Amino acid sequence: MTNLNWTSEDIPNQSNKVIVITGATSGLGKQATKVLASKNAKVILAVRNTQKAEDVVMEIRKDFPNAKLEIRHLDLGKLKSVQTFAEEFTSDYSQLDVLINNAGIMMCPYSKTEDGFEIQMGTNHFGHFALTGLLIPLLLETKDSRVVATSSIAHKSGSINFDDINWESRKYSTIKAYSDSKLANLYFTYELVRKYKGNPNAPLFTVAHPGGTNTDLGRHMSITRLLAPLFGQNVETGTLPSLRAATDLNATSGDYFGPKSFFESRGYPVIVQPNKMAQNEENAKRLWEISEQLTGVKY
Repeated sequence: MTNLNWTSEDIPNQSNKVIVITGATSGLGKQATKVLASKNAKVILAVRNTQKAEDVVMEIRKDFPNAKLEIRHLDLGKLKSVQTFAEEFTSDYSQLDVLINNAGIMMCPYSKTEDGFEIQMGTNHFGHFALTGLLIPLLLETKDSRVVATSSIAHKSGSINFDDINWESRKYSTIKAYSDSKLANLYFTYELVRKYKGNPNAPLFTVAHPGGTNTDLGRHMSITRLLAPLFGQNVETGTLPSLRAATDLNATSGDYFGPKSFFESRGYPVIVQPNKMAQNEENAKRLWEISEQLTGVKY
């Protein structure tokens, strides 16, 4: 993969493709929706706040009047909502070309999801684990489909406590919990690659991180709000790794895309390497088993 200055201009025409993007109302998800719609894809905005999504659709259609956009309700913090979304989507569609698991929350105060999961692991990992599992049959039926996970440089600070994954017996560290959830995104992708290796109909499983990008994801951290405008890159650039992971025809399963400059904090998207912990197969398998057990979704 030699293109070191990859931009959205490199995205091929996405006509006849159906793409689901979670968390499409702001930040990376909103920008990815805009770019992929401009490339003629049919984009489904899978979102918790449908009113906000209506505003996004209106905004995008100002620039691209013929954009094919559809809003569907999805709350990743509620397994019932994930189940409903998947059932309705698979009933209405006979193909799913790309699933971009983009939605996420970052460094928020301690709380639990409806199903009793720590809020960041529950939203960032368990919700997407369940969603992907329920959509896998459709992805397997769609030629050249792919699944994109969204991780973070923060995965390098993660080390999941599998005996207390929901933080019920430790003092809560929101930064650590976020890092753990981003490590989980990598474990999940790499375990998907292993499990579907040798299946000729398997989707491509890729992962991306945006480096340091100005989005509202850091709204719970005052230091982030202060420093992001000074050091973060714009959302157009920060979304490029996810877009490359979703569309680059030369990508292979397990590829991890991130910015190429300043310790992966900014710049054009290239293949980057996770830390050693993220490549621990035993941990990935354990997380998979726990995820199936807690979500009730079996692949």
